[in-house]
Amino acid sequence: MELILLRHGKAEDYNLLGDTERQLMPKGHWQGVRAAKLLEQAKLLPEVVLTSPLVRARQTAEAFCAAAGMPGPIVQGWLACGMAPEQGLRELAAFMDFSSVAIVGHEPDFSMFAEWILGFSCGNLEVKKAALVGITIEPPARAGTLRFLIPPKLIGLADIEH
Repeated sequence: MELILLRHGKAEDYNLLGDTERQLMPKGHWQGVRAAKLLEQAKLLPEVVLTSPLVRARQTAEAFCAAAGMPGPIVQGWLACGMAPEQGLRELAAFMDFSSVAIVGHEPDFSMFAEWILGFSCGNLEVKKAALVGITIEPPARAGTLRFLIPPKLIGLADIEH
């Protein structure tokens, strides 16, 4: 399976409603759109998009799917903040019928998950807001191969308009 990790885009600061209700800023919406356009141009769009139930992740996933002309994302509770790497791999095994899956979620979960899958030492990889990480995995096996890690600044610089 080709797995794409997309960390949610830029969101508003913590507010009185709490962390789960933080909305995307306009820049965060734009980041989701640009990520979709970049993957579309590279012919790397996923077959399905799974997202954390938190508002900022759902909004990023929705912007991504709309820009890519894909069906909307599927909300998955296991992608909420606090996902353990082992849990993520177990949950992804349910999507093995897809050759490519994107997940939209949070830090530090995504950095820890990618490091664990790739066998890196803790703290050697950072997934910034709106970054894209591509990893080939075969759940339930832990071993993965890094295909790409694109920071948000490069996504924004790419000439991806049609």
